[in-house]
Amino acid sequence: MVMQLNCNGKFLDLSWPRVMGVLNVTPDSFYDGGRHNRLDLALQHAERMLSEGAAIIDVGGESTRPGAENISIGQELDRVIPVVECLTKKLDVIVSIDTSKAEVMQQAVIAGAGLINDVSALRGEGALQVAANSGVPVCLMHMQGQPQTMQNNPEYADVMTEVDQFLRQRISACENAGISRDQIILDPGFGFGKTLGHNMQLLQNLNKLSVQGLPVLVGLSRKSMLGALLAPDCPPPPEKRLYAGLAGAVIAAMRGARIIRTHDVEATVDALKIVAGIQATA
Repeated sequence: MVMQLNCNGKFLDLSWPRVMGVLNVTPDSFYDGGRHNRLDLALQHAERMLSEGAAIIDVGGESTRPGAENISIGQELDRVIPVVECLTKKLDVIVSIDTSKAEVMQQAVIAGAGLINDVSALRGEGALQVAANSGVPVCLMHMQGQPQTMQNNPEYADVMTEVDQFLRQRISACENAGISRDQIILDPGFGFGKTLGHNMQLLQNLNKLSVQGLPVLVGLSRKSMLGALLAPDCPPPPEKRLYAGLAGAVIAAMRGARIIRTHDVEATVDALKIVAGIQATA
């Protein structure tokens, strides 16, 4: 398995599970929308996540929650580029850019971002070539449909097979565009065009994605699937899903995930230290 990524000159060691801290500079993200959409607030939150053990800070300027509306390239650039510039100048941490827009990817890497995290798996116009030219690692996520409609009755004949086939196709597209295989991360896309049953099947069989020899990223933090498991008839709000998210993070790491994307860095780092300790004795 790929154990080290070159992220724009900073190296990410994946010999044990690492934490990606979420930094949404949006007004409408499902859990933390509006909390960090000023530069000073974004920097403060990033500093806190770094002190808690985050290896990556994932900056996003457009919500991808179910039903989220698209924003313009200009709006997204205005939200994320000052933050990426600030973080890369002031903090010794890998900054990733969470976007599907080629121009945002390009400008973010110029500003210092070391990883491209794309929920569309580089299918947007120009995204594949921009990512290849950037030289930084890419995270390819599976999503059925688009954020606006993805949770409107998603269907699969076999979710595991279809997710695996999609990711294999995107790996091939990346390699054909000039992206080295050892710079690719895979994300099965929990909650992106999937029912609770689909999500559970993916988590149960997550280790099957790791056999491709590429690191797997998992994002379960605070998601509605956790609320549905906790109380199907009256799911708790995102604020009440911390412990469920930690359980999901541990299960994912035990099944091979090497990057856990989370809103709750300190607690997740502690949980993954236990996983790493167990894995080291295996």
